Amino acid sequence: MGVMNKFMNFLGLQEEEEVIEREVMNTPEEQEIETPSFDKRKNQKGTNVVSIHSQKNVKVVLYEPRSYDEAQEIADHIRSHRTVVVNLQRIRKDQALRIIDFLSGTVYALSGGISKVGNNIFLCTPDTVEIQGSITEILADTEQELNRMR
Repeated sequence: MGVMNKFMNFLGLQEEEEVIEREVMNTPEEQEIETPSFDKRKNQKGTNVVSIHSQKNVKVVLYEPRSYDEAQEIADHIRSHRTVVVNLQRIRKDQALRIIDFLSGTVYALSGGISKVGNNIFLCTPDTVEIQGSITEILADTEQELNRMR
């Protein structure tokens, strides 16, 4: 309907034309044919969608060294951006100190972090992992409570 016809209808000089809309019924076969073309347009426009599964699987390595010689293997895991839990309970104290010194230097050089999570158990993380909180305070509180109960 043109602008002139609308104006004349408004003034009442012309009768409105009846617009008859017909509903088109689609059969299920026609709907299936139309759906892929819609999906194609949707996928073409949505190119900025990022998959949630694009991240690598994060690995945590548990390590229980028997000698200082294994410290380099632990450092290699940290360099490969893996978090390492190091249990030093089965090693002599002097070797455990050397391993911690070596791992502290490695973690520092890689901008990572190291935390004590238990008695002679340490958590070494690369720069992609952030450590929050402190377990040593909880352990100290638990030990004090156990001593009170005795």
